[in-house]
Amino acid sequence: MSAVVILGVFVADVSFRADRLPRMGETILGQEFSLGPGGKGSNQAVAAGRAGGDVTFVSRLGEDTFGQIALDVWSEAGVTPALTRGGDTGAAFIFLDAASGENAVIVAPGVAGTLSVDDVDARADLIGGARVFVTQLEQPMDAAFRALQVARDGGAITILNPAPAADVPEEMLALCDYVTPNETEAESLSGIAVHDLTSARAAADALLSMGVGTVLMTLGAEGALLHSADRSLHVPALSAGPVVATVGAGDAFNGGFATALSEGASAEDAVRFATAVAALSVTRDGAAASMPHRQEIDALLQSGAA
Repeated sequence: MSAVVILGVFVADVSFRADRLPRMGETILGQEFSLGPGGKGSNQAVAAGRAGGDVTFVSRLGEDTFGQIALDVWSEAGVTPALTRGGDTGAAFIFLDAASGENAVIVAPGVAGTLSVDDVDARADLIGGARVFVTQLEQPMDAAFRALQVARDGGAITILNPAPAADVPEEMLALCDYVTPNETEAESLSGIAVHDLTSARAAADALLSMGVGTVLMTLGAEGALLHSADRSLHVPALSAGPVVATVGAGDAFNGGFATALSEGASAEDAVRFATAVAALSVTRDGAAASMPHRQEIDALLQSGAA
């Protein structure tokens, strides 16, 4: 059994760097183009694998060129795939702002968008036997819901990364030891706009009232907030160099957090580990391609960079 099991989507990332998005009916020239592995679940699995985790990724994958990209990156990162094959692998359009490195994304998940409760039940032994289980919301919600039930019944630490933002039933939130929204996703779930630590804590309190065990909110350059009924800890961001692109930073954080928890780290130490993974990821291009290796993470943590 794997220490970390992740249910999610692989898509091929088709990235364009330009000064701005085109208006409807307009064509503009971009500066760079790249094609590579993506999808939140897959990115988190690659992040966890490169960070030293024992990781299995559960998904559906097409038998096509994009699917081969997935198999290649998982092999390099040490991720074990548990797949149903067939259909067309999905893709994501990613716009990268040339000035800021910020991004906007459209995801078409392809065959992974048909992940079902039956797929989860077919992998119930694997999911239920995990030390840490992670899922997101790019695949159908009923599959994520069922997987959280199976993981909770098996005694796994359960993590929901509620991305992309969606309405999540309270019954599903109550299955989560950790929910890991960014500010936008926290507002979508709680109805409270997040613009500083005070409002972040208010949004986190609202999520706790819905049954979440602990809220771990990512705050971009401000780091992360670890918030539960008995403590609220702000963990500042680390700096590993100039920001090149923020694509995949949240996935880096979630994969790093899951890996550290699976190794027995405390929640506080796991958050610090996750911030190091995210800090390194934004210093390079790509989503899965930006995920750092364990020796880089350990070196950044030991350096005490702030």
